[in-house]
Amino acid sequence: MYYRLQSMTCPDIVFKAIAHPARRQIITLLSRSNCSVKELTRSFAISQPAVSQHLRELREANLVTSEKVGLEQRYKLTVEPIRLVFEWSSQYKRFFDPSGHAWSFVPAQKSSPRNPSRRKIRNGG
Repeated sequence: MYYRLQSMTCPDIVFKAIAHPARRQIITLLSRSNCSVKELTRSFAISQPAVSQHLRELREANLVTSEKVGLEQRYKLTVEPIRLVFEWSSQYKRFFDPSGHAWSFVPAQKSSPRNPSRRKIRNGG
């Protein structure tokens, strides 16, 4: 597997790392604060070894780093690789944000046509 990862370009490794929903959730948690494996594991219904495996994949993509604080490793998000995702996806911005406004991501609710048979009669007429 090491050979396969080595042959991938940097963007490929980053996209592979963020492809899994648990790793995206770890990125979200680390975007809020640095965490230990134990703290991260509390947010999942998976084992600590599984969380550690996901962290390993994120480290290989340089999306996280760790440092020893006391007896535990504290994981920290490294945002630079996320720039690759942002830059790649920005070429498609015109498809989902043609007006250039953030609120255009939310589709407008269609108003339902009024049913004339349900009109209220007021004042006897």
